[in-house]
Amino acid sequence: MSLPRTATTFAPPVMEAFRWREGVQFTEDFPLINVSQAAPIDPPPEALRHHIADVAINIPEAHLYGPVFGMPELRAEVASQFSAAYGGDIKETQVAITSGCNQAFSAALMSLAGEGDEVILPTPWYFNHKMWLDMQGVDAIPLTTGADLLPNPEQAEALITDRTRAIVLVTPNNPGGIEYPADLVQAFAKLATRRGLQLVIDETYRDFDSRTGAPHALFENPDWADNLIQLYSFSKAYRLTGHRVGALVASESRLSEVEKFLDTVTICPNQLGQHAALWGMRNLGQWLAGERQEILDRRAAISDHMPMIAENGWELMGVGAYFAYLRHPFDMASDDLARALVQKAHVLTLPGTMFTPDNSVEGRQQMRVAFANVDRKGIKALFHRLKGFKI
Repeated sequence: MSLPRTATTFAPPVMEAFRWREGVQFTEDFPLINVSQAAPIDPPPEALRHHIADVAINIPEAHLYGPVFGMPELRAEVASQFSAAYGGDIKETQVAITSGCNQAFSAALMSLAGEGDEVILPTPWYFNHKMWLDMQGVDAIPLTTGADLLPNPEQAEALITDRTRAIVLVTPNNPGGIEYPADLVQAFAKLATRRGLQLVIDETYRDFDSRTGAPHALFENPDWADNLIQLYSFSKAYRLTGHRVGALVASESRLSEVEKFLDTVTICPNQLGQHAALWGMRNLGQWLAGERQEILDRRAAISDHMPMIAENGWELMGVGAYFAYLRHPFDMASDDLARALVQKAHVLTLPGTMFTPDNSVEGRQQMRVAFANVDRKGIKALFHRLKGFKI
């Protein structure tokens, strides 16, 4: 008897980590510092909440089924703003609105690969990408990165077989935080084109990139749609995590396949969330710039406080967007260390074992810190606890 698809992969890591809190007594003087999840816990700004309420009350159509690919106005806004941001030509018909970026990835891969095919994922990888490939029966081929966490195109090419369908990049990276240089991204695009593959680039955290201007030039290529699929999330930019709104940018022929998946799974994206995303894109540019500056300050706080624990053997491998990725100094696997940190230091973080293959030696020494919900003061407290932690 064959296994059901869900039995082919592991339990959701964030939910597993939350269970580590059971039986641990947190106090007002020694509260839990939760750096496990990369999602803002604050609600959207008040003006956006008022807009959502207004839509809910005054636009009856917002409670009905909408187009499978999302509101035409939102698709057009994404096409216009992204064309301007990347210096390229993206058409409304090349944009699909999805129920979050995870669904955008699932839809894209459903249109790309079948059972027994292969997709190259740099490690450490985003665990939901690996989970979806597992459940689809697609082999995730790990592309190991070094101390700089940057994938190597030549090493990637050596992994390509006649079953390879795509290469996936996440930049700014989850879990590593690293921003991939434009020339590196371009090298992967050229590799995909030369070998007849799709380059799937997940830019969930593009709004918090420390660089000014376009992070890459992929859309400047007039033939970008032949080999490129871009994924995006509105959740992080406008705090719309509960509304589940993402975007997928690809060729029209690719979207015609994606449509089958979207119509079968959700029929249409969340209507209130789409109205919120559209209003956010049109009205919250200055507010979002302030959010970006706050995240960049927290990134700087990570670097500022690293000397405090570096003397104990901790190393900062990458930092950016919502994440810091650390190598720990202890003679124990990172998943065991993560549990011990909850119990002894009241710190909830995710181990590198959740982002790497089961046999990864590197993953046993690595930890991810997500600082989206921890300000500079909280980051200082986190580092004090890490400094004082003993096995």
